[in-house]
Amino acid sequence: MNIRDIRIDKFDYPLPDERIAKHPLAVRDACLLLVKDGDGNVSTRIFSELPELLPADSMLVYNNTRVINARLRFRKGEASDGALIEIFCLEPSVPADYACSFASTGRCSWTCFVGNSKRWKNEPLRMPLVIDGEGLTLMATRIAREGNTSVVEFSWDNEAVTFSRIISAVGEIPIPPYLNRSTEESDSRDYQTVFSHIDGSVAAPTAGLHFTPEVLSGIDRRGIPRRELTLHVGAGTFQPVKSDVIGEHDMHSEFIAVGRELIAELAETSRRVIAVGTTSVRTLGSKRCAGTVDERRY
Repeated sequence: MNIRDIRIDKFDYPLPDERIAKHPLAVRDACLLLVKDGDGNVSTRIFSELPELLPADSMLVYNNTRVINARLRFRKGEASDGALIEIFCLEPSVPADYACSFASTGRCSWTCFVGNSKRWKNEPLRMPLVIDGEGLTLMATRIAREGNTSVVEFSWDNEAVTFSRIISAVGEIPIPPYLNRSTEESDSRDYQTVFSHIDGSVAAPTAGLHFTPEVLSGIDRRGIPRRELTLHVGAGTFQPVKSDVIGEHDMHSEFIAVGRELIAELAETSRRVIAVGTTSVRTLGSKRCAGTVDERRY
């Protein structure tokens, strides 16, 4: 059977709300870990045991992306007391480079989801701000519509302030909708991996959330190399699948970055490459990377 013909309803399953963890454990690596050995035996362990469970000849590859405060809430009207318009930044448009967009001073544009879109008649939205003692007014103007997304230009009247500082100060972490709760202050810490440092994702690479500095130190003590790559999780993670079969679902593209040195190392290593989570797997298996690296090893 062609994978494109698989029906989506084959993946339906009940998930009661009481079975969804609303917050992480106080100690992240105290969670359970399901382990399947070479003989097919399955056992339950604790995540903190991971360093001892990894094969001695392995190499760990994980995603170093960092979740941005992508959700901005504006109010219509000169007094900012009108309808609430929520703008969810998905990916930079102009400049298209993530680092350049975050470093922008004065203006930049992003592809966004717009909540309560019907109430926004494309007039500029304004948000007066004070960031680290510096006053400014942030404006949002919708300049184009592309399907269910919009291109929104952000502009502000203080060129000493970067866009990164603005969203860090007034944006919110976009927690997954299935949590069925509002964003909390603790999410800025809890919804990041300990190895995140490249800004750009609108959702965390969740397989990495269980790692702690202690687990990473344990991996280092065993002499198992740890390597980083980048995939910024994009709009697709929030898009519901509405088609009947897999092949009819429209997949969003995502930004990836794999260093030349890592590609060369992966091509030459005899170690077993272990990818942390699906974001690392699909980065390593992408056409940009797999042409040089034997993806059958993953």
